[in-house]
Amino acid sequence: MQLENIQKFVLVLLYGGLTLLSFTVLINPMRVNRKANLFFGLFLLLWSSYWILNVLQFCGLPPGPLLNSSVYSIQIFTPVLLFFSVVFFINPNYRFKTRDLVCLIVPVIYWILLFNSDKHPVIYNAVLLIDVAHNLPYISLIYFKIRRHQKRIETISSNTENMDLQWLIKLSFLLFVTIIITVGYELFNAFVYKMHQHLVMDLLFLFIVYSTLYYVLRQKEIYPVNKKQRDELLSIELESEEEEMERKKLIPDHELESLKLRLNTLMETEKPYLDGDLNLLKLSDLLQINAHQLSYLLNNGFHENFFYFVNKYRIEHAKKMLTDDSYKKLSIVGIAFESGFNSKTAFNTIFKKMTDMTPSEFKKEQAG
Repeated sequence: MQLENIQKFVLVLLYGGLTLLSFTVLINPMRVNRKANLFFGLFLLLWSSYWILNVLQFCGLPPGPLLNSSVYSIQIFTPVLLFFSVVFFINPNYRFKTRDLVCLIVPVIYWILLFNSDKHPVIYNAVLLIDVAHNLPYISLIYFKIRRHQKRIETISSNTENMDLQWLIKLSFLLFVTIIITVGYELFNAFVYKMHQHLVMDLLFLFIVYSTLYYVLRQKEIYPVNKKQRDELLSIELESEEEEMERKKLIPDHELESLKLRLNTLMETEKPYLDGDLNLLKLSDLLQINAHQLSYLLNNGFHENFFYFVNKYRIEHAKKMLTDDSYKKLSIVGIAFESGFNSKTAFNTIFKKMTDMTPSEFKKEQAG
C-alpha cells in the first residue's frame, strides 16, 4: 500500500511538472526561439497526457471511453511535435513542405487500429506498442539532426556553447533508453506476466522532466533577433559542402592572398577574437567584406572553419597569459574570459582539443 502511495505521488509530480513546464514554455517569457518553443510546449503538453488517465483514476474521477479514446488519439503526435521543435531550433525560418505529410502515415494506421481494438486484445496490445515505439525513429532523427547542426554552427560562430542544443541530445538519449525499457515492460506484460507497478519507469521520466525544465528555460536565442542578420547566417550555415565546392568563386584567386594577409593583420592588431560573441557577421564587417566572402576565404584560403580559426587565436592568447608572470594572479577562469571564452567549460574543452592538455597541465609543464 505504501509503494502504491509513493507511485501516486510520483505520478502527480510527473503530470504537474509537465503541465507547468508546458505552460511556461508556451508563454515563452524570454521571447526567444518562438516557433521552437511553441512546438516544444505542445510536445510537453501531449507528453503529460501519458499520465493524465492514471491521475484521474486515483483521484476518483474514472475517465470514460470518449476521454480515453481522445487522449490515445492525440498521444501519437508527441514525438512529431518534439521533432519539429528541434527543426525550428535549428532553422527558425523553416517552412513546412509536402514531404512533411509523411509524419501522418503512422498516426493514420494507429487511429485505424485504435478504433478497431475493442474486444481484440492483440490489436489493443499492438496499439500500445505503436504508441510507445513510434517515438524511437523520431528520437534517432533528432539525434543525427542536432549532430549535423553542431558541426554547421562552427561555420558561423566562435562560441557554440549556447547554440549547440547539447541538452536536447541528452534528452533524446534519456528518452531513448527509457522508451526501450518501457517497450520491454509492455512486451513482458502482454506475453509473460501482467504487472501493475510502473514506479521505476515513472521515476526515470520524473528525472528527465525536471532535467528538461532546467535546460529549456536556459536556452537562449540561437540566432540574431535581427531578421536580415539571421537570414544571412542561416543561408551560410545551411549550405552543404558540395554546394560550397560547386558554386562560383566569390573571391578571385589574385585577391585571396591579399585578403588572407589583411585578415591575419586584423586578428593580430585589433584582436577581435577577445569578443566572446564574435560571429561571422561581426568579423566580416571589420574586414569590410560580406559574410559569404569571409566564409569562402576561411574555407579556401585557410582551410579552416570560422570556429577553429578564431579559437586558434584565443588559445594562443591564453597560452601567453598562462606563462606570463604578470598574469599569475589571474585564475584559469579569469584567463578564459580575458581570452574571449564565455565559460571555463568551453575554454578547457577547446584548449584540450587544440593542445592535447588542459590549461592547468600546460601551465605546470611550462613552469617546470
